[in-house]
Amino acid sequence: MKIAQIAPLYEAVPPILYGGTERVVHYLTEELIKEGHEVTLFASGDSVTSARLISNVDTGLRLKPDCIDSLAHHIVQIQEVKERLHEFDILHFHIDYLHFPFTEDLSIPSVTTLHGRLDIPDLAAVYNKFRSQKVISISRNQQKPLSQANWVGAVHHGLPLDLHTPGQGQGGYLAFVGRISPEKGIIEAIEIAKASDTPLKIAAKIDNADKEYYETHIKHLLDHPLITFYGEINEKQKTEFMGNAKAVLFPIQWEEPFGMVMIEAMACGTPVIAFSRGSVPEVIDDKQSGFIVKSVEEAVAAVYQLPQLTRSRVRKVFEERFAASRMAKDYLNIYNSIITAHKSGNKEDFIMRPIYNN
Repeated sequence: MKIAQIAPLYEAVPPILYGGTERVVHYLTEELIKEGHEVTLFASGDSVTSARLISNVDTGLRLKPDCIDSLAHHIVQIQEVKERLHEFDILHFHIDYLHFPFTEDLSIPSVTTLHGRLDIPDLAAVYNKFRSQKVISISRNQQKPLSQANWVGAVHHGLPLDLHTPGQGQGGYLAFVGRISPEKGIIEAIEIAKASDTPLKIAAKIDNADKEYYETHIKHLLDHPLITFYGEINEKQKTEFMGNAKAVLFPIQWEEPFGMVMIEAMACGTPVIAFSRGSVPEVIDDKQSGFIVKSVEEAVAAVYQLPQLTRSRVRKVFEERFAASRMAKDYLNIYNSIITAHKSGNKEDFIMRPIYNN
């Protein structure tokens, strides 16, 4: 199969530091190539891939100081894809709904994985208008705000089995990995650490949009003997950082679409203590790969219950449910269904029933 993967241009594929969508695109691309498929990746020029790489920008736009209008570059990217339609069997977009007006009547089928939050009221108008656009969610819960969208599947993320090696949690600390933002629950993570008298190590980025929040609400909380802030860390650093933690805290305050941090922790054999919101009940097997809780108090109790879990079992759950090879097979099943329907002539009114993987 000849497949085009169209990634956002904000980060390299894979990203140098933070960038969940670009990381998933990378793992998927590499697995599809292992399966014998011909993949072309549309991404920034500093991407590292086994696929044929087509770029209209030299580096990821987030780290490009002279980039003022990132939308302009994405418009050019979409046109590059359209000019090469004859080279592919299917297009797989990862750039949200940006391409919808340009890909309504193509000669080949396309599908879009929606990686972000969908509970924004403005989005309803988009998915009411573009009902023929086939979309895939990254969790079943993510679909709820937009039931009218043309859902053709729900595919959980996956990681290469050799990406992280299991650790033993010898550091004795709790870990928080992600972004410093209200929805990620950094304040709650600090409260859990203090209430359980357990050191907390924080490895997180601070986006420009969250700098005021950090300065006003978070910075003074870091001045505590139990709290250590490291900033962003890369993929290699995550293995040691998470593997040495006794647990990773995921006290989210929003409907998280997926949460890569959870399966990264599991890959390191590290249990996750997560609030029961968004995708959490789909990802965490309660009392096997971690604890699903509803409050800071329950999370504190879970810290004391961590000896009940075995790190080998946490890793085993990861291998059984969240391997990149499983993710690729799930996507291939959807590709094949869409291509078959397209060839049969149902290009405009074909709407698949949701495929709920896992």
